[in-house]
Amino acid sequence: MGSLGPMEIGLILLLVLLVFGAKRIPEIARGLGKGLREFKDATKDVQRELTVDANNRNTSYRPQPPAQAAPQPQAPPAQPVQPAQAAPPPAAAPDAAPADPAPPAAG
Repeated sequence: MGSLGPMEIGLILLLVLLVFGAKRIPEIARGLGKGLREFKDATKDVQRELTVDANNRNTSYRPQPPAQAAPQPQAPPAQPVQPAQAAPPPAAAPDAAPADPAPPAAG
């Protein structure tokens, strides 16, 4: 079994011409060409989408190293807040003279 020779190719073309006719062969060839072009475009689109998806997957799922923050000074532990108490009234200063409720009468 070998390849097709010129005699076999001629015979196939003659059979196609007899089956489809001279007017239908150009229409069939045009349709076949359009179909092949659409198939090539579709395969290019699929290949482009796969490439873009692979690139996005490589960049978006790349683990990021943890951020190195500057060390923060340690604050002393907070003391517990005690409930508010009523403030005692201010005490009179010991060296202050007692206030005289009534002014002296002039006389």
